[in-house]
Amino acid sequence: MPKMKSHSGAKKRFRVTGSGKIMRERARHVHKFQERTSSQARRLANDVVVAPADTKKIKKLLGK
Repeated sequence: MPKMKSHSGAKKRFRVTGSGKIMRERARHVHKFQERTSSQARRLANDVVVAPADTKKIKKLLGK
């Protein structure tokens, strides 16, 4: 049986917390901050929990 490989793209986008929740970064928090207000940038800074409908698929991609 070959080894399970985790999805390289998913590794970069998601992380699993100690309690098992899957976190993701908010969209539009990478660059072009001169176009956003400071309050928008601060709101986008925090990671959020992935939607329950997607957790099973993402865990499979991460090999968890």
